[in-house]
Amino acid sequence: MRLTINDSAVETPAPAPGQCLRTLLRESGHLEVKKGCDAGDCGACSVLLDGEAVHSCIVPAGRAEGRSVTTAAGLAPGDELHPVQEALVESFGFQCGFCTPGMSVTASTLGPEDLGDLDRRMKGNLCRCTGYRPIREAICAGVGGGAGDGCGGCPTAALASAPAAPVEAEPEPVEAVDPAGAPMSGGVGDSVRPPRGREIVQGLEPFTFDTVVPGTLTLRVVGSPHAHARVVAIDTTAARAVPGVVVILTHEDVPRRRYSTARHQFRDDDPDDTRMLDDVVRHIGQRVVAVVAETAAAAAAACALVRIDYEVLPAVFEPEAARSPGAPVLHPELDESDRVHESGRNVVAALHGGYGGDVDAALAASAVTVGGTWQTSRVSHAQLETHGSIGWLDDDGRLVIRSSTQVPFLVRDELALLLDLPRERVRVFAARVGGGFGGKQEIFTEDLVALAVLRTSRPVAYEFSRNDEFVRSSFRHPMRVSVTLGAGTDGVLTAMKIDVLSDTGAYGNHAIGVMFHGCSESIGVYRSPVTRVDAEAVYTNNVPSGAFRGYGLGQVILGVESAMDLLAQELGIDPFDLRRLNAVRRGDPIHVTHPDHEEDIVWGSYGLDQCLDLAQAALRRGNGVEAPAGWAVGEGMALSMLSTMAPRGHFSDASATLRPDGVVVLDVGSAEFGNGTSTVHRQIATTVLGIGGDRLVLRRSDTDLVGHDTGAFASSGITVAGRALHAACTKLRTLVAGLARGVVGGGEGDDVFAGDVAADDVELGPGGAIVDGRTVPWADVLAAAAPEDLVTDGLRASVEERAYVRSLAFNVHAVRVAVDVETGSVRVLQSVQAADAGVVLNPAQCRGQVEGGAAQGLGSALLEEVMTDGAGTVTSSVFRFYRVPQFADVPTTEVYFARTSDELGPFGAKSMSESPYNPVAPAVGNAIARATGARVFTQPFSRDRVWRAAAEAGATGGATATAS
Repeated sequence: MRLTINDSAVETPAPAPGQCLRTLLRESGHLEVKKGCDAGDCGACSVLLDGEAVHSCIVPAGRAEGRSVTTAAGLAPGDELHPVQEALVESFGFQCGFCTPGMSVTASTLGPEDLGDLDRRMKGNLCRCTGYRPIREAICAGVGGGAGDGCGGCPTAALASAPAAPVEAEPEPVEAVDPAGAPMSGGVGDSVRPPRGREIVQGLEPFTFDTVVPGTLTLRVVGSPHAHARVVAIDTTAARAVPGVVVILTHEDVPRRRYSTARHQFRDDDPDDTRMLDDVVRHIGQRVVAVVAETAAAAAAACALVRIDYEVLPAVFEPEAARSPGAPVLHPELDESDRVHESGRNVVAALHGGYGGDVDAALAASAVTVGGTWQTSRVSHAQLETHGSIGWLDDDGRLVIRSSTQVPFLVRDELALLLDLPRERVRVFAARVGGGFGGKQEIFTEDLVALAVLRTSRPVAYEFSRNDEFVRSSFRHPMRVSVTLGAGTDGVLTAMKIDVLSDTGAYGNHAIGVMFHGCSESIGVYRSPVTRVDAEAVYTNNVPSGAFRGYGLGQVILGVESAMDLLAQELGIDPFDLRRLNAVRRGDPIHVTHPDHEEDIVWGSYGLDQCLDLAQAALRRGNGVEAPAGWAVGEGMALSMLSTMAPRGHFSDASATLRPDGVVVLDVGSAEFGNGTSTVHRQIATTVLGIGGDRLVLRRSDTDLVGHDTGAFASSGITVAGRALHAACTKLRTLVAGLARGVVGGGEGDDVFAGDVAADDVELGPGGAIVDGRTVPWADVLAAAAPEDLVTDGLRASVEERAYVRSLAFNVHAVRVAVDVETGSVRVLQSVQAADAGVVLNPAQCRGQVEGGAAQGLGSALLEEVMTDGAGTVTSSVFRFYRVPQFADVPTTEVYFARTSDELGPFGAKSMSESPYNPVAPAVGNAIARATGARVFTQPFSRDRVWRAAAEAGATGGATATAS
């Protein structure tokens, strides 16, 4: 077939029957065309077909014959970028970047006349990371030549710092920098743009499957049609006869060892309840057979021919029923040695405790009590790059896995254990990862790929489809959260009673950690003299739950913050003031089920008071957006507290190596998946070493190249890995200063540290160290170094960060919503978040993290729910049925930063990736309740639920209720 691709005439083999244009383009080497859904829903595969933007995943390849196709890499000639692509780079219009090539293709077709209708024109392109504001502004700039009137009134969010606060040793504020403004110096505090931005917007920055490994086999799996069943027999005769089939794996071919797909620094944080392939299936879609074949078509054909006989077993889908007497037991063979609390009751984990006395008596004695029970939904991570990995044997026969993972080192360690291999015989690395949000803190594909590689001695690839993401990955844990609060007439809390029931699904990956973490900072943020917590996580025959942004806090915070709003309404107290009255203050003990302070938490800084002030002031100012006529209006707010890393320890090794050419190689194990750590790590090095980014090389997330890192989760990229890199760069600069002064002063390498070394007085110039105006060539500096400080590449300084102590970050979200009580429609008129991020190392990037977290929180609050039929089948297994927020759904969130400096983080920074998500849903729910007079207790607050609650309460339109 002949066609033109990016102005070049191309001849391809005739398309296979049913082949789409996306796969034909990728087979032709155009890996810039991404796969996000293969259903025409997400736009990651967008290309121009004769100048018209299309989703190439639903265009039959044959229709491109004789026509012109333009991909993101061909929107501009040579190395140039299209104006929209330039603007996306300048405006920080991406985070993970997986959606960006398709986004830029669609936007390239727009004219100035389209800018007032971007919600409709861009509805076919999804972004899970950014919240759309920077994309919208980039399109306005690239198409219309600027913001304001030229973009049809594209709104611009606020980015501000708090007013100076009377805090001792308060640092200078980090000024907000216009992303489209003057060039930045590249150090801490500057809005430095991602170094690979040009490649990302063209689709040329490689993700997991954007590589060609010759001879790669394809792996596909056969999933269970039953929610609970025993495999009686498997007949693979017909499947093995399919041409191209290489090997078929069943439960008889895999290791007997059980493990957890969840990954933590310590593997005993999760229950050993999973096998690669099991003879008992516990949820619909669970993999039963793996087929490895020469082509995807052969693998799919063979999967269809596998015959499996099942003995169907009783199943249970409701968590309350699952822990009740007589319920089917999912894992009867497990006990506490497997880290399962009480398998006979399907209880994976339990927390029962409190302090201060009898909570029921304290509630009975309280002047006021309020309470309720809230139910949260399953939420999909919906990252646009699906799970997947490619494996092969290197020239030394070592197993190599290239994976879309947040935790390459932990995957390496578990694969070595499962396959009985020495760790040094396994290499795992991640290219750029197309979003994660906790979902890639798992082993979902790497285990089968590794086993298949070892069985075939061939490269093997296993890439999830979007349907796979919904039936055999994981979701946010659905929870039932009951909260009862007692208080005096002055609003001071007298008692708090919490009951949590978490549905972990068929397997307990992250069940323990999510339950305990969900019941920690959400409760510890308030000073209650009497507190009782009862929480359990239970197995059901639903699709497994797992790690998700916020790690359980968002679910419990929904209940606690909604109950706090009920209390404020009952007492007629401003909800901001109620939080000021009851929230912990710096130096207060942080505790949940015992009276003692959590020993691994320190008060490194405190900014909650500023966040409350900033959010309240912004809400009072308003933003000029009016509600539609006849709609009820309400304001709501909520707060959250989050520790700056995961409990029980997070480890990171980092090194900085000075090469003879004056370039410094930075080695950090943390993965980049849109969290921005690659940029911030370079900023840290630039600031400490005093050199430009052009003299820095960053290597990351490869178990062969860099030192150990627990992984990119719990917002640890700055607070742990960043701190390790800061220490390594400081050590290198001190080492260089000492060596250079020794050379100038005639000392030897062993005695250059005889006195104090003023490292700041020595400049790391391009040709050597500059001491008192004299340049000491790098060759001389390295020659003076002690042998133990030298490696093949040059002079190395290494640090092993073993972080066990955590600080605290705070977020306050406030909204003004309009509700049409006749239909239940909710429109967010104003969205505000104030964040206590410590010293903000990259203002534009941190702003994007807050906006993205808020957007995801708004999706969870109003739209997103993984639907099931009540018998284990997911009925919303594609994006058109699972409502990921589009352009039109996400308002601009005003972002304000408290001015604090943390004792633990590098340069005073805190984490700010997970926490923005947590307070959003309760803020929205509280606003709806104040607008309608009716509170919705099930999340998401969908139109049908809002309409029903409003109708039952007899709500009428046109009223306005404020939060202050």
